[in-house]
Amino acid sequence: MPRLIVGPTQITAVGNKPKLIREYVGRVNSRTEETSVAHMVSPGGWVEPGQTPEFSEYTLVLKGMLQVESREGVLEVRAGQAVITAPGEWVRYSTPEAEGAEYIAVCLPAFSPGTVHRDEG
Repeated sequence: MPRLIVGPTQITAVGNKPKLIREYVGRVNSRTEETSVAHMVSPGGWVEPGQTPEFSEYTLVLKGMLQVESREGVLEVRAGQAVITAPGEWVRYSTPEAEGAEYIAVCLPAFSPGTVHRDEG
C-alpha cells in the first residue's frame, strides 16, 4: 500500500549560517535508507564544508542560485536548473548571492552523516 508522508522533519544543517532542511524521505523522517528527498532553504552568504560523499546527489534549484564547487571548477545552478554529483566526487555547496536559494536534494542511497565525509576544519 502507498505510504503517506504527512510532513517533514527539520534537520540541523552544517555551515556558517543557519539553513533550513526539511527531510520528507530519508533515514530520519521515513526510516528510508534507499533514498532521501529534502527541501532546502539556504540564506545568502551560506557555505558548508567541502565533502566527498558515498552517495549520488540530484539537486533541483527552485529559487535563487546554488553554487557547486568541484575539483574541476565552479557551477552556478540557477532556478529551473539541476545538477548531479557522483559518489566519491569532492564538492562544496554555497549560496553566495544575497537572496540565497531554495532547492530539492535527492540522495541515492539516502543521506547519512556517516557517508558524507565532510572536510575537517
